[in-house]
Amino acid sequence: MAQQLESSVARVSIIDRTTQVYCHETLDCPSYVFLIENPQGKRALFDLDLRKDIESFPPVIRDAMANLQMNANKDVATILSEDGRVLPSDIGSIIWSHWHCDHSGDPSTFPPSVDLVVGPGFKDAFLPGYPTNPNGLILESDYAGRQLQEIDFTNGPRIGGFRAIDLFGDESFYLLDAPGNATGHMCGLARTTPSTFIFMGADACHHCGSLRPSPHHPLPGTLTPSPFSIPAHQPGTSCRKALLEAIHPKHSPTQPFYSQLSEAPGRDVPVAESTIQNMMAFDACEDVLVVLAHDKSLLGVVDLFPTEVNEWKRKGWKEAGRWRFLRDFTDAACNVSVS
Repeated sequence: MAQQLESSVARVSIIDRTTQVYCHETLDCPSYVFLIENPQGKRALFDLDLRKDIESFPPVIRDAMANLQMNANKDVATILSEDGRVLPSDIGSIIWSHWHCDHSGDPSTFPPSVDLVVGPGFKDAFLPGYPTNPNGLILESDYAGRQLQEIDFTNGPRIGGFRAIDLFGDESFYLLDAPGNATGHMCGLARTTPSTFIFMGADACHHCGSLRPSPHHPLPGTLTPSPFSIPAHQPGTSCRKALLEAIHPKHSPTQPFYSQLSEAPGRDVPVAESTIQNMMAFDACEDVLVVLAHDKSLLGVVDLFPTEVNEWKRKGWKEAGRWRFLRDFTDAACNVSVS
């Protein structure tokens, strides 16, 4: 079986465009793009991050960005062209996990031969784009002159609670119906070896604290190195479970730090929470590396484009990255006294 699945392994790279996103001076995070290539040479990009010319966004989006500071130095097409091994014209499809501006990028920087793939309900919700629709949330130039494919999950298989589509038809890369956070939201699941996968979480949740700890992966008795050390994760440092439980909102070793979503425009909270529950099962599996779109805790752990990430399990990235998100709770840890 493993030998048979060798022909179903995708080559995967993670592109970090060093996009800067600041929200009320509190949030600074990456925004990952995935390059996927199946064994037959079909290539897809999962998300495009932020477009470089943010002044070109539709007026509704520009108004919504009034309290944000966002900028991108290069678009994905330029990054590919500069590297030279995979050119924009080599891409078969751009997949939007969802329509939000820090994921949709600028498809017009790719030739018309590149399809745009979107999730269920997208066309009814967002077409036509701006300027035909003055209140449009996307641009007509995003899809003009190219095939716009809306995924229908109706007859697809189920994988771990998600409705799925085998995009290339060879079991190397699946799109997963992951609704709740936004209309048409999808995740990706790429086979990185015959028995391992990378789960592209997009914005199904925004922080690893929504997935961890869990009954499958409780807080450890001792965490080494300590995420609260200075500098962070200094070798030889450690912290005890008592401290981790003390800073947990529910003081629980088996419940995620963030267990209840807040209301937000376009978010269906019960549906989004169901999607996160399905993600937790993948996150608990030792053969699946979950990468959320804006997970800064993985910076310095995972290799970035042009290096491929297929050997993530052999390199121990899951173990190295699992608890790094706790760094975000440093202030709380410094104010807690445990015996």
